[in-house]
Amino acid sequence: TTSAHAHNKIMSESELAMTYASLILHDEGAEITAENLAKIAKAAGVSVEPYWPSLFAKMLEMKDIGDLIANVGAAGPAPAAAAPAAAGGDAPAAAKEEAPAEEEEEEEEEEEDVGGA
Repeated sequence: TTSAHAHNKIMSESELAMTYASLILHDEGAEITAENLAKIAKAAGVSVEPYWPSLFAKMLEMKDIGDLIANVGAAGPAPAAAAPAAAGGDAPAAAKEEAPAEEEEEEEEEEEDVGGA
């Protein structure tokens, strides 16, 4: 178990090093490439597995780090997440949720009729 624990520790250090290196490059306005990530890790004296720099660079080439930082902890779009759930067998529950809204509309119409009489 000692070697497994050591391996997990190295992996987490590598991930953390790549995360910090990505943030440093972003902060400096430099391009986030596997080469630049590896240079920062080497300069910091951190040994990372060879696949981490390219993995992070590839992952971040389609992401805006500024957006990721600004949206830390933000929930994803609720309507998009709710639609598949409703279609996944919760249709009766969704119908129950819609029913009170319809009743409220009917009550409002009735109140208008009574008020005008």
